[in-house]
Amino acid sequence: MIQKYVFGHPFETEAVVEKVSPCGGSPAYGEITLNDGFRFTYKMEADDIVYGLGEANRGINKRGYLYISNCTDDPNHTENKYSLYGAHNFVIVFGKETFGLFLDYPGTMEFDIGYTRQDELVIRCENADLDFYVIEGETPYEIVKQFRKLIGTSYIPPKFAFGFGQSRWGYKTAEDFRNVVKGYRENHIPMDMLYMDIDYMDHYKDFTVNPEEFPDFKAFVEEMKEQRIHLIPIIDAGVKIEDGYEIYEEGKEKGYFCKREDGSDFVSEVWPGWTHFPDMLNPEARDWFGGKYETLISQGIDGFWNDMNEPAMFSTPEGVARLKEYLKDFLAEEKEAPGFRLGDEVRALANNAEDYKNFYHKVNGESVRHDKVHNLFGFNMTRAAGEAFRKIAPGKRILMFSRSSYIGMHRYGGIWMGDNHSWWSHILLNLKMLPSLNMCGFLYTGADLGGFNSNVTRDLLLRWLALGVFTPLMRDHAALGTRDQECYRFEHVEDFRHVIGVRYRLIPYLYSEYMKAALGNDMLFRPLSFDFPEDSMALQVEDQLLLGNEVMIAPVYTQNAKGRYVYLPEEMKFVKFMPDGSIYQETLEKGHHFVEIALNEVPLFIRKGKNIPVVEQAECVEDIQMDTMKTIGYEDGAYELYDDDGVSTEASLPQRS
Repeated sequence: MIQKYVFGHPFETEAVVEKVSPCGGSPAYGEITLNDGFRFTYKMEADDIVYGLGEANRGINKRGYLYISNCTDDPNHTENKYSLYGAHNFVIVFGKETFGLFLDYPGTMEFDIGYTRQDELVIRCENADLDFYVIEGETPYEIVKQFRKLIGTSYIPPKFAFGFGQSRWGYKTAEDFRNVVKGYRENHIPMDMLYMDIDYMDHYKDFTVNPEEFPDFKAFVEEMKEQRIHLIPIIDAGVKIEDGYEIYEEGKEKGYFCKREDGSDFVSEVWPGWTHFPDMLNPEARDWFGGKYETLISQGIDGFWNDMNEPAMFSTPEGVARLKEYLKDFLAEEKEAPGFRLGDEVRALANNAEDYKNFYHKVNGESVRHDKVHNLFGFNMTRAAGEAFRKIAPGKRILMFSRSSYIGMHRYGGIWMGDNHSWWSHILLNLKMLPSLNMCGFLYTGADLGGFNSNVTRDLLLRWLALGVFTPLMRDHAALGTRDQECYRFEHVEDFRHVIGVRYRLIPYLYSEYMKAALGNDMLFRPLSFDFPEDSMALQVEDQLLLGNEVMIAPVYTQNAKGRYVYLPEEMKFVKFMPDGSIYQETLEKGHHFVEIALNEVPLFIRKGKNIPVVEQAECVEDIQMDTMKTIGYEDGAYELYDDDGVSTEASLPQRS
């Protein structure tokens, strides 16, 4: 059962697709006060677990820390960070009382989950203008299914998007891209996608291509497709201020950019230099910006990733003026040493809270200050693309995922987990985000395998790829200036060929389970506790996940480990895909086990009485031979396979195999 309570005058975010009539009175759980903004307080029992919050730091159980919904460009995902790129205001309390909460509020919101007081859940925001949903159910899983129906069907990508992709900030020329394709194809490492970061553009201008490096871009896209490679270019949020640049001139003429309070166009520095932000909350501007994707789709592109859309800002003219004023005073004082404040003042140029208060959106004819609706920008940038795709390429799926998001964006695209690091701890963070994001509708997701920042090692990349085998988005991505991270650059390349090859052997299963989850408003990844809520051990497990209805995954995420301990809540088949192409299977009883897993092995567990389909390895999704399919697991199991053409937006019915 879902109950809705309306406080003040909520901003219509369009996160929800099902109409729920407002209730009178007060919610059955917790206490709400409106004296100074909005505040919800709930007294937690000692054993209560709190799930949710989508893309957030720390564990699957969110208890014990402070989380702030405030879409933030921060590449250092350390344990002390309160905010990441997404704002997903959905939590579930599971314990003596079990209920879910969705707070539809587009500004900054704090979730103090046992941080200030270990026994209190406190949710607060500055303005008491929000829709407050209470979802009741016997289990967290039941609550998630109700919530997923409330917010609408998850985005469905084309089937090729379940292949492996290689990315790097620093590929600049056509020859750079050709060399990557050559490295993968000559070593017979499977790959379907090659990502184009900002250097493919003409001076970082959206919807342009560097004319010197790509004089005939359409022919280059076709050249890549002949090698069964889909090019996936990046699109950023800022439009370069440059006379003669068509998109800038159109947006300025039509008034489609965000404004300062005085009505002038707001200016921010991002990759191209000084830019304007398209007003993504203005339907006319959104329709205009979305239509620009056709410039690349018409040249053969069938996938994109949206970036810098929190929106990220390197600086603003106002911020630079503030810094100059500080430096003027500082120099006048003639101090011998500046102390720490000088560095703080310079760092404060980027993503400054005051700058987010200095621009406005036009919504229904009224000006809305950006910080009040900050978390909706990335959502609506991706919405602009998703709505445009239906017009530009009707009936065809286009790959789309974004960095910033709010609940509701899951209907238009997926997300990747942002600018992580080549740290072992980030494999585990990647794993823990998966079910939380699924709870909020984000099914097409994954992390930068190997880590974006810092320098990867061979063993870290192999272990991370072994987790990436199972995530819908499987992409190796690295930053400019870091160690080369393409799989063919390491010794014993056959190990990488095998691990990525396992992904392709499992695509029929992974695609089938993804489609069932999307069409059924379900989760692809679940904590063990969702299926085994009465098992006290399962409630504690945070480094193993259920995938679909048949599989449990338990990746190795520790340096130099020869294997790992696992807890099985029921009898399961322990399966390893071996480097010689064989598949090892062993039945393990319920309980604790240490399982050995070499660097070049991919493990999974098949639940009792279940089996899954596998096929022979292929070098791209298009080459998968479905007639090589067989099942592994329990012989008496029956698997219902979902399959379709992988391109059409109209989904076919599941077919039993």
